[in-house]
Amino acid sequence: MVQPTPKRRGTTTKESSRSTSRGWWSVRTAADPDDPADVLTLDERRLASLEEVFWDMNAIDFEVQERRVEEIVEVEREDGTVAEGTETVTRRVLVVTLSARSPDEAAASYGFTAEQADMLAQLLDERYAAMWQSVLYGVTGGSGDIVEVAASQIGNVGGQPYWSWYGFSGRVEWCACFVSWCANECGYIEAGAVPKFAACSAGVQWFKSAGLWHDRGYEPRPGDIVFFDWGGDDGADHVGIVESCDGSTVHTIEGNTSDSCARRSYGIGSASILGYGTPLY
Repeated sequence: MVQPTPKRRGTTTKESSRSTSRGWWSVRTAADPDDPADVLTLDERRLASLEEVFWDMNAIDFEVQERRVEEIVEVEREDGTVAEGTETVTRRVLVVTLSARSPDEAAASYGFTAEQADMLAQLLDERYAAMWQSVLYGVTGGSGDIVEVAASQIGNVGGQPYWSWYGFSGRVEWCACFVSWCANECGYIEAGAVPKFAACSAGVQWFKSAGLWHDRGYEPRPGDIVFFDWGGDDGADHVGIVESCDGSTVHTIEGNTSDSCARRSYGIGSASILGYGTPLY
């Protein structure tokens, strides 16, 4: 098990470290008084320079820890049916820490002028976060593919083949198995964009650890993974796939809703919504 745990030292997540490094590199390259160059073209020389800046500004450390973790297991009831349960086991976990310099440290390290420092601050302004996501990962409006796969399953009752594909020999609470199955059909699990999970809490933890989480109130995109909290205790009780959002209503496709695959709708500020995993499709 690999669990990324970003260390807070200026920047936080892997995504912000990449965008911050690109910002430092852009200012250093475009405003170099001796050899200014455009930053739109990434040839071999520029890529080598960008890599150098990234490792100047970031460091990776790791350690192996022993942790007690809960895993999903099958539990046979007295009547012979199979249910989903949890078992606490000890696992060796590789903890990877990405440490990044702050923008001020970067400016001092490269001897930026006041003008260059101002340019860097503007590039890293939160208003341009969406721009950096497009630069780093391409322009995306979510994933129509996973929505299409989910929609093709509407009407399924009982959750077969989702829970059996996951590895269970009998029916379990299968909402997360359904989401994982849809992601797998699109190749997103193999690509690392979406985790394979049977427990909603495990899905929430994965997206939070990856820096790909938004709390309730966020306006989701098609293909975002929506987690629900029925009890109001900040726990994840159910999960589905966002089909669309019109700014006020979130439309979803869910598995194991009344033991079937069906469309549902919620107000964007609904107390039942815990938050969203936002894969980088």
